[in-house]
Amino acid sequence: MPEPTKKSGSAFTKKPKSLHVCAGSTAEFTAETAKPEVKVKWQKDGKDIQASNKYIIKQDQTLHTLIINDASKEDDVVYSVISGTSKVKFEMKIKGQDGKDEKPSSKPEEPVGELKDEAPFSTSDKEDDLATSTPSPQPPSDDSLPESAKGRKDSVWSLGEAPPDDIDKPEDTPRSTLLIEKPQSGSVTVGGDITFIAKVEAKDLLRKPTIKWFKGKWMDLASKTGKHLQLKETFDRLTKVHTFVMSIIKAKDNYAGNYRCEVNYKDKFDSCSFDLEVKEVPEVSPSIDIRSAFKRSGEGQEDAGELDFSGLLKHRANREVKQEETVPEEDVWEILKNAPPQEFERIAFEYGITDLRGMLKRLKRMKREEKKSEAFAKKLESAYQTDKGGKIKFVVELADPTVELKWYKNGQEIRPTPNQKKYVFEHKGNQRILVINNCTMADDAAYQVMAGDEKCSTELFVKELPVTITKELEAVKTTVNERIELDCEVSEEGANVKWFKNGVEIPREIRSRFRFKSDGMKHTLVIEDAKKEDTAVYSAMTTGGKSEAHVQVDLKPLKVLQDLTDQTVRLGKPLVLHCEINPANIPGRWYKNAQLIQGTDRVKITHKGRSHKLEIENAVVDDMGDYTFVPEGYSMSLNGKVHVIDPPKIHLDSLNYPENTVTVTAGNKLRLEIPVTGQPAPKVVWMKGERVILDTGSRVRAESFPDHSTFTIDVAEREDTGMYKIVLQNEAGEDSAQIKIKVVDIPDPPQAPIVTEVGGDWCSMIWETPLYDGGSPILGYFIERKKKQSSRWMRLNFDVCKEKAFEPKKMIEGVPYEVRVFAVNAIGISKPSEPSKAFVPLAVTSEPSMLVVDEVTDSTVTMKWRPPEHIGAAGLDGYVIEYCFEGKDEWIVSNQELIEKTKYTIPGLPSGEKIFVRVKAINAAGASAPRMHPHPILVKEVIERPKIRIPRHLHQTYIRRVGEVVNLLIPFQGKPRPKVSWMTNGQPVDPTQVNIRNSETDSILFIRKADRKHSGKYELTVKVENHEDKATIDIQVVDRPGPPEVVKIKDIWGENVALEWTPPKDNGNAEITGYTIQKADKKTMEWFTIIEHYHRKSTTVSELVIGNEYFFRVFSENMCGLSEEARVTKDSAMIVKEGSNYKNPDYQEYDFTEPPKFTHPLVTTIAVSGYNATLNCSVRANPRPKVIWMKNKIVIDNDPRYRMFSNQGVCTLEIRKPCPFDGGTYSCKAINDLGEAQVDCKLEVKVA
Repeated sequence: MPEPTKKSGSAFTKKPKSLHVCAGSTAEFTAETAKPEVKVKWQKDGKDIQASNKYIIKQDQTLHTLIINDASKEDDVVYSVISGTSKVKFEMKIKGQDGKDEKPSSKPEEPVGELKDEAPFSTSDKEDDLATSTPSPQPPSDDSLPESAKGRKDSVWSLGEAPPDDIDKPEDTPRSTLLIEKPQSGSVTVGGDITFIAKVEAKDLLRKPTIKWFKGKWMDLASKTGKHLQLKETFDRLTKVHTFVMSIIKAKDNYAGNYRCEVNYKDKFDSCSFDLEVKEVPEVSPSIDIRSAFKRSGEGQEDAGELDFSGLLKHRANREVKQEETVPEEDVWEILKNAPPQEFERIAFEYGITDLRGMLKRLKRMKREEKKSEAFAKKLESAYQTDKGGKIKFVVELADPTVELKWYKNGQEIRPTPNQKKYVFEHKGNQRILVINNCTMADDAAYQVMAGDEKCSTELFVKELPVTITKELEAVKTTVNERIELDCEVSEEGANVKWFKNGVEIPREIRSRFRFKSDGMKHTLVIEDAKKEDTAVYSAMTTGGKSEAHVQVDLKPLKVLQDLTDQTVRLGKPLVLHCEINPANIPGRWYKNAQLIQGTDRVKITHKGRSHKLEIENAVVDDMGDYTFVPEGYSMSLNGKVHVIDPPKIHLDSLNYPENTVTVTAGNKLRLEIPVTGQPAPKVVWMKGERVILDTGSRVRAESFPDHSTFTIDVAEREDTGMYKIVLQNEAGEDSAQIKIKVVDIPDPPQAPIVTEVGGDWCSMIWETPLYDGGSPILGYFIERKKKQSSRWMRLNFDVCKEKAFEPKKMIEGVPYEVRVFAVNAIGISKPSEPSKAFVPLAVTSEPSMLVVDEVTDSTVTMKWRPPEHIGAAGLDGYVIEYCFEGKDEWIVSNQELIEKTKYTIPGLPSGEKIFVRVKAINAAGASAPRMHPHPILVKEVIERPKIRIPRHLHQTYIRRVGEVVNLLIPFQGKPRPKVSWMTNGQPVDPTQVNIRNSETDSILFIRKADRKHSGKYELTVKVENHEDKATIDIQVVDRPGPPEVVKIKDIWGENVALEWTPPKDNGNAEITGYTIQKADKKTMEWFTIIEHYHRKSTTVSELVIGNEYFFRVFSENMCGLSEEARVTKDSAMIVKEGSNYKNPDYQEYDFTEPPKFTHPLVTTIAVSGYNATLNCSVRANPRPKVIWMKNKIVIDNDPRYRMFSNQGVCTLEIRKPCPFDGGTYSCKAINDLGEAQVDCKLEVKVA
């Protein structure tokens, strides 16, 4: 038979959890696989689940969901999900509406959420558990796997952690690239300490690598550090080695399992797996039934649940016990040997083997090729099986019949006794036979036979026959308080029988009405003092059968001798309710209006024989209602009504109003609540005169309640003043009373006020007295104002104004305002008057300022002025200009329309006349005071000599660099308009080179891009008739100078060199301000500055290195900066040690050219859609190569989604936000004159 396959990695990344759900609700289980194309199968109780209305199966990529609708007791089983060889089991517990489990359990439940991931054909799990439950014979020869390689079902650092799926996976990893010392597997006893060490060499690493420790597949131990786990790291600077240490302190048995160490550094990765074995202190235990390792009864043994092969079989055994059919005796070992691995689970289910894994381990060891025995010619079979009470025979054949032979059972020698018929030893030639008679469960053990130093082992499995019920239960029908006995007989004495009520096991408690008796094969359930709730279906269950019987408990018939009667009683009188029933010993309960009545000092409940009484000493109104007497245990009831009466009465004393007069302010709400008494509730009537006030009124209404009556006026009015009457009536009498109501009010609002006068920030207002004062004298007035565009009124006086006139102040000029008035009396403040007409506080502006003559011609005069210093809120609409001839008083308006400018020309004036001029500012408030020119103005044009006003910065040479803009503004004056001309170097300015723009008062010279040819003296001429003025401007355009003419090494001595040079031929049209001297070693030719801003034309360079050879160069410098080039010495300066001659060695020039070669290739990459991805490689070549990137052999060129970089030989391709279509083969090709090279990689883009 082929060896069973070992367990591989789990196909599930997320496993379903067990759930507790209520009956009738919906349960949802979710599992997630590593790959989307994996097929998943769901099972219930070992049978495949087909999709239906009750079972809904969904799949979304890697997510698989099972939904169970309308959960019931039948769904309280074990479920499983299977993918390939991975199988995960989980449970669904059904609760009742009260949250309790509906299904009884005969053994402790496994914790919800603890899952077991099993591979059906793995033989490497639970061997440690098997060895614990079944001691091996001495001497041990088991070469089974070490405990560290066995799967553990728990983890000390995480509750509910799934076990590692790759524990038994053989280690087949590539050679380590980072770890120079890996942690090794080890073992430790419970409570001991152990340390694991990993070392990483750091010679080629620029920074510390990252290390992670895991238990199982995913549990990162970095967050679990504490008193039992410590992580440390050190670095040896001499050996350049990082040391990482994981220490486990005071180990527990559940710390055992598979661990993993991962090391990361940039793109390098290394990992190592190792195992931890935790050993317990061995204990000497008595003989234990070997079969318990393979078959579990779940009846509460100490090791129940430890070797769980299949929760499916376990719960199936609890749920139903089938009557076993008589089948021919079969050897399970032989069936398993000859069956293929895929049939192992089916065979285990068929023959009731619940620990298939442990049994397959034994089968694997039995199938190992054994060495040919020298002592045995024929050994024992691998295992034997017999029924309980049967006989078994073990036969071996010896090669040497003289060898001493010993038999062992669970390591204990079997010795013959004189009168014992249990064990029989027989000899037949070379055969040695051990016969075991009347086999019991204690004989289910491991057996060995020793022949000299050799041994032969086998195992005996004793099959227990099911216990059947030979006499069924009988149905019982009885009445309450009687004794019930249910009897049944079974096929075997001392058998375990369980009793159930409606499918729920009856607990065996000390203080219980249920008693259990057994007499040989007879078993009895006794129920003392039967009750109505004992009606149910009772069942007795054994391992091989079940019997049910229905028990019916009925009540005894009830007879009413005297029923309850209706009663009417006056308030304060005693009340007695009486009834009689048969049988006499039946208790009962009293109810009032369906509420249970408890006995008190005032209410007494008595029961004497058949009589039941309820007595109340002093009846109150609350005692009125429907009374009911209910005999206990019966559905019938006795009913009676009680009616309490009382004459009506009005209680006005509680109002505390003098003379029963109520005063209310008009507009307020009046609510009078008058207490009244009377039973039954009296009829209440409110009246005003002859008019009855109804409870349906909108504003004035009256409402009646059992203990009071309310009179309400929602909004009191003057018409509501008057006398009101209240009348009470009921069957016990009548009562009445009168109440006076007085309504007062506020005054009417005054009429709208009148604004009589307005100023810049004030006004005056008056008003009249209101027509109605509200019945109370007017005490004064309140005044408010607001801006017309606003809705917020502001009160102007906080003390009442007793006059009918007021002067508001502190208003904003130019803003429209409104005012209103309130009248005040003793009751309150009236409504506001209508607002006054809107008014605006305004003031005229001040007079214009600075009135001067701007220009005079033969017929016009132009005046200029400045705006008024104070304009005000009314603003400034414009100006009016007036003039008057000298010697006259008539002012003539020059402009018919207002002007807004502060300059105006008066036209049409006679030449030679003198005039006076004045200006007024106009706004909404009127005209301001005039501003008048102090002197008369002669109307005659005056010639003004031209004059050029050169800006101060142009009095000296105007310097600009080549390429800069030249923009010169030269103001001048003169009348009439002067003529302007420009000259340079005696010639007119070329308009193609220089732009000239002239106006009445200035001239602009503009050069867009200055050049050195634009340098020179520019002459400006301004001419008015025979008068002219000239000005000269010197423009200098400069540039950087050229290098010095010649740089020579004048002398060399010691560590010093004397240099000398001549000025540059081109000084850049500016004075040379200095020189910069640099030196360079001939080996490197890297230039270093020695001196800056040096003014002389010779210098001495000191502190040179002996043995080096130097070149020197000099830069010229002017106001624009250093020259673009430097002048280098033709000869070099060799610094030699004095007294010795050094001969320079001859070196052959090395050829650094080489074809392209990739020193780091492209790496296959997996990118996430939507996130930028980069591909990197490095190439070496000389001369510098041309780098080309390709996708699927197509050149990537001018694609905005790709960015290509190359720096110091490192080539990078960045793909911006790739999508799945960007996946493919990418290539990088480097080409130069000596050859070309290419590297490829694949890019896979996954959707996030």
